[in-house]
Formats: sequence, structure tokens, C-alpha cells
Amino acid sequence: MRAIETVATVEIPDGVDGTLDGRVVMIRGEKGALTRDFSHAPVTIRLEGKTVTVQASWPRKKEAALVGTVRSHIKNMIKGVTTGFTFKMKIVFSHFPITVKIQGKNFTIANFTGERSPRTAKIMGDTKVTVNGDDVIIQGINLEDVSQTAANIQNSTKIRSKDPRVFLDGIYVYEKHEGLEQ
Repeated sequence: MRAIETVATVEIPDGVDGTLDGRVVMIRGEKGALTRDFSHAPVTIRLEGKTVTVQASWPRKKEAALVGTVRSHIKNMIKGVTTGFTFKMKIVFSHFPITVKIQGKNFTIANFTGERSPRTAKIMGDTKVTVNGDDVIIQGINLEDVSQTAANIQNSTKIRSKDPRVFLDGIYVYEKHEGLEQ
């Protein structure tokens, strides 16, 4: 039996402004502004004062699940503009020292397992990437851009044609948390 409706709400805290234009949600805070288009989702989004309501009437299973997904995206937008997100990665190598460089929107990994051609990873959106010794710090206000950048870097150091249990070289995420570090 289908539910009559599925509803989820998000409270917008003080110091954060939210606007809604159709199904396009814009959140502004002290760290910046984020905009997200939810026009693909078959849900109704309403903004009443400081409360965002996501609702689906007579939802099927996937539509009911989308209500929670849209709510989570909006909550992550609010966390991003208030505190931001930081991912820390560690450069690990055993024989060949890996060198990394940031060139515009590309993260270049040279001398990975002694390879002659460098590997590259794309830096997504307005994400800031810094290298401190053997640590790579990825920061930004958009959680999806920060996590996708970390995934691009980790995937670019994937071991091919060797036993991955023996060759553990790579760049791996070891810490994720809210807040931007200086």
C-alpha cells in the first residue's frame, strides 16, 4: 500500500539565507553561496520562513526515497556555507618517490611507481587543493566537488597490471571532517 505523502523538513539556521525559484534552491552563508537545481526530482519544494519542506504526494518507492535525498543535499549545502568541508589525503610510496603538482584545475602525479608519463586528476568546481609534504588537503564549501576531487586523485593512482596487495603506493583519504582549516 502506498503512503499518501512523504514529507521532510530542513531548518535554515540564523546567518544563512535561503531562496527558492521553482525547484532551484540557493543557500547563502558566511563562506559563500551554493545553488542546486532539483528540477529532475518529482518532489515539491517549499520555503516558508526559515523552513524548507520537501514533499511527494502518493509517492512510489523511488519518489519517497528522493524526498530524503533532496533534504540531505539541502542540509549539506547549509553545512557547506556555514563551516565548509575538508578532506585529508596521504601520499604513500615505497620505492619510487611520488611528486605532485597543482597546475590550474589539474592535479599532476609524476614518477608514480616509476612511470615515465605523469598521471593527472581533475580538480572540481571551486575546490582548493594544497600540498604539505606528504599530505594533500582538499577544502571547499560544496561537498560533492570536494569529495569528487578526492576520488579523482585516489582513482588516478590506481595500480594497474601489478598485484595491488603488494604495491600499496598511491594517494589515499585518511580524514574527512566539516570545517575549513587554515
